[in-house]
Amino acid sequence: MPYIDEFLLIALAHFFAVASPGPDFAIVLKQSIQHGRRNALWTSAGVGLAILLHVSYCLLGVAVLLAQSPSVFMALKYLAGAYLAYIGVQALRSAKPATTSSEDATKVQNEEKIGLAFRRGFFTNALNPKATLFFMSLFTLVINQSTPLIVQAGYGLYMALATWLWFSFLSLVLSKPAVRGFFQKSGYWLDRGIGVILILLAVRVVL
Repeated sequence: MPYIDEFLLIALAHFFAVASPGPDFAIVLKQSIQHGRRNALWTSAGVGLAILLHVSYCLLGVAVLLAQSPSVFMALKYLAGAYLAYIGVQALRSAKPATTSSEDATKVQNEEKIGLAFRRGFFTNALNPKATLFFMSLFTLVINQSTPLIVQAGYGLYMALATWLWFSFLSLVLSKPAVRGFFQKSGYWLDRGIGVILILLAVRVVL
């Protein structure tokens, strides 16, 4: 296969990028603990689909325009920071739950609509400047410009599927009753902890 070396380099770079803690991990953790497995899996699907957005604008050449327009990229950074800060403030403002049975608590925490869970994952990744920079670098520096577009699209499809599978795996682990129960013992404070992390990530994204 003529492009196997290029693919292996991309797969390795993508693995380290997706496995490093960041906004995507924080939002999947939040969904897993607060809303359970189904919501976390839909959030993971949103993250995976957002990868195709990054790939699409790179294939269309928009990545070059972003690289040459600092003002547009700065606007993206501020938009991403504002979105992460918004989610973080929501977590900080969560009310302390009333005492109830564990069965009722699980039922209440599973009430978030899957569409909302999907959008959380999608916009968290789509607005992440770290992801934008990664794909801009990948498609302008790592992937040879002579590589056919169909092959480059194949790389993108692989990265989207790999991202979806990785975060789906994390969702399955983090939403296990034992793991979820451990975090939920102090869920009120966990919400605030995740909120602080998201706000710090927002500041880091902007700076």
